[in-house]
Amino acid sequence: MPPDGSIVSFRRAGIGLSRTGLREFAGKLMSEVAEGRRFDCLLTDDKELRRLNKSFLDHDYPTDVLSFPSGSDSGFAGEIAISTGRAAEQAAEFGHSIDDEIRILMLHGVLHLLGLDHEKDHGAMARAEKRWRKHLGLPATLIERVSP
Repeated sequence: MPPDGSIVSFRRAGIGLSRTGLREFAGKLMSEVAEGRRFDCLLTDDKELRRLNKSFLDHDYPTDVLSFPSGSDSGFAGEIAISTGRAAEQAAEFGHSIDDEIRILMLHGVLHLLGLDHEKDHGAMARAEKRWRKHLGLPATLIERVSP
């Protein structure tokens, strides 16, 4: 857990992020989407995401979001890591703010922590992500942007 007690920590995350707003959004995800199950979220740079992706998935490139489910039924859902570099590029590409892109990535990561997997679940995660996106007032989600 980050030292200040929040569920979001910032390490080499860059400037211009709404730290308070992103922490509040994570709290909303925890209470509404994760139904009270806590998660930790690291906002960091491409270098760190590349290192994590290589260490845990043997993929030697940076990615936008990684999820690490706890694998237990305890009150802790797991951990998410988000690249603010990838988020900035994707926000520019899709025409919304970096904070909104991080919120999209955070939602996506939380759904993975809860056991959903868009590569195997025949659209269940895409439907859940779309429903939550609308409820939370977010732009198009990751799955919607890459689905035909």
